[in-house]
Amino acid sequence: MTEPNKSEEELKKLKNEEKKKAKAEEKAAKAAKVAQKKAKMAEEEKKAEAKRAIQPKEEKELRLKKEYVNSTPAGEKKDMTQPMEKTYDPPAVEAAWYTWWEKCGFFTPEYGNPSPSNEKFIIVIPPPNVTGSLHLGHALCNSIQDALVRWHRMLGHTTLWVPGVDHAGIATQSVVEKRLWKDKKITRHDLGREPFIKEVFQWKDEYGARIVNQLKRLGSSLDWNREVFTMDDKLSRAVIEAFVLMYDQGLLYRATRLVNWCSALNTAISDIEVDYEDLDGITKLAVPGHGDKKYEFGAIWEFAYKVADSDDELVVATTRPETMLADTAVAIHPDDPRYKHLHGKFVVHPFHQTKIPIVLDSVLVDMSFGTGAVKVTPAHDPNDYEVGLRHKLPMPELFTDEGRIGPFGGKEFEGMMRFDARDKVIKRLADMGLYKGIKPNAMRLGICSRSKDVIEPRLKPQWWVSCSTLATAAKKAEESGEMKLSPASEAKTWHRWMDGIRDWCISRQLWWGHRIPAYLASVQGKPRPDPLVQSNWFVGRNEAEARKKAAASLGVKEEEVVLEQDPDVLDTWFSSGLFPFSVFGWPDQTPDLSNFYPNTLLETGSDIIFFWVARMVFMGQALTGKVPFKEVLLHALVRDAHGRKMSKALGNVIDPIDVIEGITLEKLQEGLEKGNLPAAEIAKAKAGQAQDFPKGISECGTDALRFALCAYMAQGRDINLDIKRVEAYRAFCNKIWNATGR
Repeated sequence: MTEPNKSEEELKKLKNEEKKKAKAEEKAAKAAKVAQKKAKMAEEEKKAEAKRAIQPKEEKELRLKKEYVNSTPAGEKKDMTQPMEKTYDPPAVEAAWYTWWEKCGFFTPEYGNPSPSNEKFIIVIPPPNVTGSLHLGHALCNSIQDALVRWHRMLGHTTLWVPGVDHAGIATQSVVEKRLWKDKKITRHDLGREPFIKEVFQWKDEYGARIVNQLKRLGSSLDWNREVFTMDDKLSRAVIEAFVLMYDQGLLYRATRLVNWCSALNTAISDIEVDYEDLDGITKLAVPGHGDKKYEFGAIWEFAYKVADSDDELVVATTRPETMLADTAVAIHPDDPRYKHLHGKFVVHPFHQTKIPIVLDSVLVDMSFGTGAVKVTPAHDPNDYEVGLRHKLPMPELFTDEGRIGPFGGKEFEGMMRFDARDKVIKRLADMGLYKGIKPNAMRLGICSRSKDVIEPRLKPQWWVSCSTLATAAKKAEESGEMKLSPASEAKTWHRWMDGIRDWCISRQLWWGHRIPAYLASVQGKPRPDPLVQSNWFVGRNEAEARKKAAASLGVKEEEVVLEQDPDVLDTWFSSGLFPFSVFGWPDQTPDLSNFYPNTLLETGSDIIFFWVARMVFMGQALTGKVPFKEVLLHALVRDAHGRKMSKALGNVIDPIDVIEGITLEKLQEGLEKGNLPAAEIAKAKAGQAQDFPKGISECGTDALRFALCAYMAQGRDINLDIKRVEAYRAFCNKIWNATGR
């Protein structure tokens, strides 16, 4: 190749590079112009939005459901010979179909296929609580499930969707107790256990029927021939059998351990029923059972203990000054040079005038936090409980079940509510010259998810499920592909929770629920045995079986055995955990169980993956040897238009029937009056409703509501539901009507 040719090529290459550079610059210039235009449009939209906020647009006239006379006899196919309505009218469109579908048996798996053997699609409804009516979260859940079920029916698959209602132990008992007090000024104790349970069943009959009506109005194609209730005979028998089998397998045990105690509800609750409120510093909060007064949290208080036989004092820091009434030690770090001279010493309790030891504990004490000295109350703090075990400390109970100071607190404080006692303890310490002050302290405050009471750790004898082996099996099910989680991102959450699993407290100090089938056995003429010792308890499917086991163990005749059944009931999630197979008659080997278990899919909200999904996997694997479903589909939460969680206290819980039929603001607010909210909460809720729905909610119809809810699913995150969007889908339905009907 000659030199001139080489230069020619270089020139050509240079020109190409210049062209590329020019094109890149042109492209960048265009992109800059587009970005500038978009920024300008965004700015204009922002200004327009601000203007709209200042000058709200005129509200359209409220549209309510029109009366429609359905001429088709119930259960008959709809008469389609009548002229079509000029415009889309949901009541006219929806009338008559559901009763005909039911009568024809379209919702049963046997329809068109008496002996199911082809491809199957089996799901169970997440059973709604019997405490009240369905809300839009339920409507989302049922819209998704119904769409899947109907699709599989159209594919010719054997399809079954099982309906049911949950007895919701804590929630239902609380609602009925409030209603009894509101209507009759009586408590459950005034009635007695059996009459109270009858009252709750009456409540169930009233609200269970309401829930069924709502599900039918939503068009949910459930097989009503297989409807269940978690307290009916079939499911109750399954609960007893599960308890006995799991006890025999060593998966259940009775132990006195720290529990999350809700004083407002008078019962223990599980770890996952505790919400946490993050406090950055000193915050005043109202506490149920304490009237209108507010109390300081997010603080750390300092006070001094006098060292015994010395003029010294030891200053401790605590977030719970009231529990000092049950302190049984003060802990210091063994390497803290400030307190070397106090090793082996005691301090004097200022109210009891008793000596309590100074213990050395490098696990509990952080030398750099507070004063480096920590009061120890083993019966009311998880960390202190561990210190108590390590140092063999006494563990006296300070509080009553109602959250009052008990006898151990001393006559000066006995009977006081715990946070009133806090204020008095601080005042009395100040009077003695022992109070050193208060400082802000960021903390996480445990709150009962149901009552909003401040959780009190308490030592209680309870029944527990040993979860470690169950969690290992649940992890393997997901890893092996035996059970699929959708979306796939939930798998990490599943494994993280299983890795950190703790044993599950299943005792609840309630009357409404499945009573624990365990009996304390004693022998006639002999002292009552210690109820804290597990070997004194006998588990049986009934009293006769427990008596037989006790007699054999104690070496006496059956007629000499005296039995006391545990008064507690089981956690509601225990019975709900059996739902995928108890609905089919387990423990009996019924045709339904062999045909329809395991289920194909579980579709539910992502917020109950551990409340319910994990428990079903635990119970299914332990009791049937199978995972209860092949796939779990988790949907997002429905929130209001402002992104707030739906809550009766906020007045933003919406009945799907109100969206389907329309409702005035006045009627919406009447619904608040019928509930159990305190007057102050009702006023707040009414204000929220008036802001969001100035005139009320316009009628949208079932199709528009379901369409809107399912469309929201595409975004893959929590749904901030704007009713106006549902109204837009109603307008879309009207366009389809106009295009096809006339």
